[in-house]
Amino acid sequence: MAHQDADAPTTMTSESPFLTGRLLIAMPTIGDPRFERAVVLVCAHTPEHAMGLTVNHPVEGLTVPSLLSRLGVKSEIELPEDLVLLGGPVESERGFVLHTDDYVCPNSSMSVGEGLSLTATREVLEAMVSHDNRPRHSVLALGYAGWGPGQLEHEIRENAWLVCDPDDSLLFGVDHRAKWSQALAKLGVSLDHLSGEAGRA
Repeated sequence: MAHQDADAPTTMTSESPFLTGRLLIAMPTIGDPRFERAVVLVCAHTPEHAMGLTVNHPVEGLTVPSLLSRLGVKSEIELPEDLVLLGGPVESERGFVLHTDDYVCPNSSMSVGEGLSLTATREVLEAMVSHDNRPRHSVLALGYAGWGPGQLEHEIRENAWLVCDPDDSLLFGVDHRAKWSQALAKLGVSLDHLSGEAGRA
């Protein structure tokens, strides 16, 4: 997060939407411990690549106020002790803020779905701690998940992921342990059903 580039999101263009703005739900057979029970918002998806943020894996013990203080961002308000999220294994020192689009930073915020934006510059951190300019909802994540050409599509065909629509509780809620089962419930999928499928695999 300390080395923010003004043009950070420009490498994550969303010329063609594909799964942009949808949620990926990791299946028990995903085979990658970094994404066990992960719920990932797809922030960009083109024929060349896909990029997403995991919204239910917190960095234990690292709160948003403590990280912002460490970065020298002085708060005008008392922030809740929300945990910083581990957005994914790629560039895990780099910070991203997923937020409602009532706040947009010109030239650096990127639309990632209806009512949602992603910003990776210091301006959004200063907005988060302001009286008048802060987005209604926001989460701060370190790192992101990335896929090469066709890789995400292949993983979905191999049943590594289910896909559902996001909602505020899945994106911005603080009960991270419950989000995976909540996302499955949106699709009418029960944990018992998944356990049975995994047992037969």
